[in-house]
Amino acid sequence: MAADPEKIPAKEAIDIDNGSHDSQDMEAGITGHTLKKDLKNRHMQIIAIGGAIGAGLFVGSGGALSKGGPASLIIGYSVVGIMLLFTCQAMAELAVLYPVNGAFYTYVVRFVDPSWGFAVGWDYALSWLTVLPFELIAASITIEYWREDISMGVWVTVFLVILCVIQVFGVRGYGEVEFVLSMIKIAACLGFIILGIVINTGGVGDRGYIGARFWHEPGAFRNGFNGFASVFVIAAFSFGGTELVFWRIAFFYIVNLLIVGLILPSDDDRLLNSSGANTKASPFVLAIQDAGIAVLPSIMNAVVTVAVISVANSCTFGSTRTMQALAEQGMAPKFLAYIDKHGRPLWCVVIQLAFGLLSYLGLASEGTTVFNWLLAISGLSYFFVWGSLCLTHIRFRYIWKAQGYTLDQIPYRPGLGVWGSWIGLGLNVLCLIATFYSSLYPSPNAVPNAEDFFMSYLAAPIILALYLGWKTYTRDWRLWIPAEEVDLLSGLRMHIPGDDEKPVERTWKNLPMRIVKGLFQIRHAPGQPCTDRGGMNGFKVRDRAR
Repeated sequence: MAADPEKIPAKEAIDIDNGSHDSQDMEAGITGHTLKKDLKNRHMQIIAIGGAIGAGLFVGSGGALSKGGPASLIIGYSVVGIMLLFTCQAMAELAVLYPVNGAFYTYVVRFVDPSWGFAVGWDYALSWLTVLPFELIAASITIEYWREDISMGVWVTVFLVILCVIQVFGVRGYGEVEFVLSMIKIAACLGFIILGIVINTGGVGDRGYIGARFWHEPGAFRNGFNGFASVFVIAAFSFGGTELVFWRIAFFYIVNLLIVGLILPSDDDRLLNSSGANTKASPFVLAIQDAGIAVLPSIMNAVVTVAVISVANSCTFGSTRTMQALAEQGMAPKFLAYIDKHGRPLWCVVIQLAFGLLSYLGLASEGTTVFNWLLAISGLSYFFVWGSLCLTHIRFRYIWKAQGYTLDQIPYRPGLGVWGSWIGLGLNVLCLIATFYSSLYPSPNAVPNAEDFFMSYLAAPIILALYLGWKTYTRDWRLWIPAEEVDLLSGLRMHIPGDDEKPVERTWKNLPMRIVKGLFQIRHAPGQPCTDRGGMNGFKVRDRAR
């Protein structure tokens, strides 16, 4: 049952934990140690801008350009970007109100349904686990740009050892490596934008002024609706991992892809290989090569190598923390909850690095099929994750109102409120439908093929199996948790509005600015941060801010 808001002391913001609930910090492992939080401000600032720029932008965009054309490339990535905007805003509201370990999946468990939370949590972890060997192979292939006489297995080993060394230093090692790699990627993106404009206007090379020539011939769109629909899953893979840093990297994605679509024709045969782990066909490298510029193609290829290694580094961070949180909730083997004295989820790290060994399977011709099926697990994961986040925010707002709370008590809330989450959820569903269609008909004259379909849509039956499996295990067949049974108090960080706070007057004059703020800003409830650390009126105030 909800606490009576009027009985809660009128402080600006407080952390409430009802004494009748389990107040154990979810970040404490079975040994009592907690996950380290050693990232400094400089790490956060740079990683927020460049940490999510990876192979999806530098490589995957080539396949999207070839399949759908430059217009489909921009539209598809923009739609996924808008979808992710609303997803990020929904997650921001929940994260500020309930700053707990486990990120998105813990909110799904709490406000929607434990079985669905189990399913999307493990689907997210599996996607990171299976992406790691893919990234190791991709990084190794980039080396073939310079040396084809050395086996890729050598470079897979080198990169895997590097990742193991990084993990020895825990989150601090992750932060330092990502800081350096992100600086390189940011510089490369900015440099490519400037270079692309110079190339497009005829400043270098012998092609003269290009302008929008390639949008007319071979055309803005390719392969009709089939090509357009195929872009979404590639865009989702590219944006994957940007949930917390969206607006700072959206600029790099959209502007860089616009430049690529202007200076590289979508019917270039070399783009046909710009998919999977074939990073030698990066559209960024190809565009610079076509301009006849010496040395720069090698530099850009080095950046692609750096970007792929960066994603591999992120794999070991994202999956391990998710698995550790699942174990804390009793949704994974208990040994995965173990955190050593240095704040590392040790067994989770071991499992993630063990998955890296699958990259050797991908190098063998006879193991390619198995490897591709493993990689297919991550194909649609992000749509399910983002859609579940939007659904969770919608469900939370309903429960919040049903238990007698008001919007003024939420410290941070999106400008468009729950409507933004409805839009985000709707776009996720539309992208899943479009991907379903493109999986059946990848080209206008294609005939449905079971193997090709499941290679693109395997994540859907997997997440359904996880959902039904946990339902069967727990024997809880409710579609969602009833609103009156949801615990809104544990870990709650609520804002208590003061008498001097006045709502913004809604007029036609300020409507345009309200729309802009609704789309691009998160509204902060007035008031100072919580400073009260004492118990009041039977409630225990806990400092859970991260």
